[in-house]
Amino acid sequence: MTDDKAAAWREQRRAAAAAHGELLADRQRAESARAQELIDAFVRRALASGPSPVPLMARSYDGRAHYRTPLTGWYLRRDETVAIDTEGRFYVLTAPSSLTARLRGVTPEPSAPPLVIGAGGKDGESLDMADALARVLAR
Repeated sequence: MTDDKAAAWREQRRAAAAAHGELLADRQRAESARAQELIDAFVRRALASGPSPVPLMARSYDGRAHYRTPLTGWYLRRDETVAIDTEGRFYVLTAPSSLTARLRGVTPEPSAPPLVIGAGGKDGESLDMADALARVLAR
């Protein structure tokens, strides 16, 4: 392969990878928007008729410690590592172990909500957002 052909091939591959990445990002944004619609409807219903929100705690990565947060809302998983606050923001409630976190608590950052919680994880660890929200309402 000549240098010109190799350079053209590399540029073509680079452009294809960029296009693929943009399509993936578009799909993730669309899925997140659909998940947010589900969450918004859940929050309206839960605030109107229950269940009541609870103070949310974060867990250390190893699961041995719990840390206070300024958040109130509803846990979506039984292990209490994923939650929604009363404003409809989605949180993964894990944090590194530290003495400061034990004393002062942590302030988790919200993230884009997925349609499937834990997608790509171990078998049995993924959960559809709609199912998670329905489970909370059924409590």
